[in-house]
Amino acid sequence: MASPYQYPPLAERELKNTICLFDVDGTLTPARQDVSPEMLDLLARLRQKCAIGFVGGSDLAKQQEQLALSQDVNVTTLFDFCFSENGLTAFKEGASLASTSFIQWLGEEPYKELVRFVLHYLADLDLPVKRGTFVEFRNGMVNISPIGRNASNQERLDFLAYDNVYGVRKAFVEKLRERFAHLGLTFSIGGQISFDVFPKGWDKTYCLQHLENEARKPGGVQYTMIHFFGDKTMVGGNDYEIYSDPRTIGHSVTGPDDTIAELKALFGL
Repeated sequence: MASPYQYPPLAERELKNTICLFDVDGTLTPARQDVSPEMLDLLARLRQKCAIGFVGGSDLAKQQEQLALSQDVNVTTLFDFCFSENGLTAFKEGASLASTSFIQWLGEEPYKELVRFVLHYLADLDLPVKRGTFVEFRNGMVNISPIGRNASNQERLDFLAYDNVYGVRKAFVEKLRERFAHLGLTFSIGGQISFDVFPKGWDKTYCLQHLENEARKPGGVQYTMIHFFGDKTMVGGNDYEIYSDPRTIGHSVTGPDDTIAELKALFGL
């Protein structure tokens, strides 16, 4: 399905040195739900003016589900830059950029030690419900969910309310930080039901190196204004590092409607 919009080349955009980067869950979409047509239309209009990209912890398949609305549309055609798994898997204008593997960095034995500890901890964890897929291995990280990623939307909301009272994920992360301090890992709470585990420096700021590389390419653009929009911008949230990075202009939002309002105010859309 072809887009009704035509976009100027990146070097010819009205605000050519500006890019807007977006977290996905809680920023462009409700958590683990689909993007709205209104949001897609607004992003398409913004893309006429400046470069746009998403940066999310999930893999590209999940972002395809949430952001494309139709399997006939490739999500990499909807954004100039797509940074899946914090940029460990990356695309510019639909073409792959260099990627890196978490397992190659960590090694098989330390990874197995980490997973064994996590599974033992989860087995002893008493929660109102448990579903499935508690440990999800991704290219750039491991995602750990105490309730399981197969939980329904209502079960996710119920767990989030429970977690806000009892600090299940916070306590789990503190145990892992203590036990695996020697591995140089970051444990970052995000979304409603899980937290991510990845090497230090492989948070969402990892994607910024791809933008810095653009300026070194023949005819490339130097992005001097990098706006980032995210909802988990508090210390310990998975947007905090990129939100507070001196290379970005951080915007903390409360949901997709707030993102739309911010974009309309900032860019006159």
